[in-house]
Amino acid sequence: MPAADEALKAASAASSKKAERISILDVSQQLVITDFFVICSGNTERHVRTIAEEVEKKLREDFGVKPYRREGEREARWVLLDYVDFVVHVFHSEEREYYDLERLWADAGIVPFDDSKVEDSDEPAAAEAT
Repeated sequence: MPAADEALKAASAASSKKAERISILDVSQQLVITDFFVICSGNTERHVRTIAEEVEKKLREDFGVKPYRREGEREARWVLLDYVDFVVHVFHSEEREYYDLERLWADAGIVPFDDSKVEDSDEPAAAEAT
């Protein structure tokens, strides 16, 4: 499933920028317009923008895809990146609590994602011992 791979890459990119509470919901049984929601949050508007930018960058580099539609970048309280087969929701933590998409889509399946193995893309690789 390419959409699942792309959704996992989006989650990994968000994790590399320290996004919080990353979840991937399989909404393919509930919706006909998309298959997955990737949901994550940041603590500040700048953090939200940084996460969204990293997701776009990684998906473009690894899969050659761009979002069909982007919304919310100016305010950076809820940035939505619509890739048609999956949608990335990058929330400010306050908006995430308010809208609570996980509760609204509680009947959706959860795609396992382990962000403990994701490295921060800004940190240089460990130097080799000489």
